[in-house]
Amino acid sequence: MEKQKLPNSTTALVLGICSIVTCCCYGVIGLPLGIVALVLGNKAIKLNNQNPDLYEGVKNANTGKILGIVGIILNVVFIAYMIWFLSMIGWDALGDPDLMMERMNELQNR
Repeated sequence: MEKQKLPNSTTALVLGICSIVTCCCYGVIGLPLGIVALVLGNKAIKLNNQNPDLYEGVKNANTGKILGIVGIILNVVFIAYMIWFLSMIGWDALGDPDLMMERMNELQNR
């Protein structure tokens, strides 16, 4: 009997790649993509473990799961950096470009 393609293994791979690529979009896009890639990769791996003779493409699921984890980590680090940066310059500087430049220069001189 011919092996079937493992459901959602390619989807997990594509979403994992997209999660890493979009990590600099304020974490808003990449974080959910990484989470979905992780979940779909886990489901595909579990399905393959139940019936290993029926499916092929578990490497895509494993790679998608790993890329999802990396994407989640990168997005969380980027979000933490943005929160730190906003706390350093202050919310009031976001609306005033001169004040923002002044506070950024202060950060550089530290």
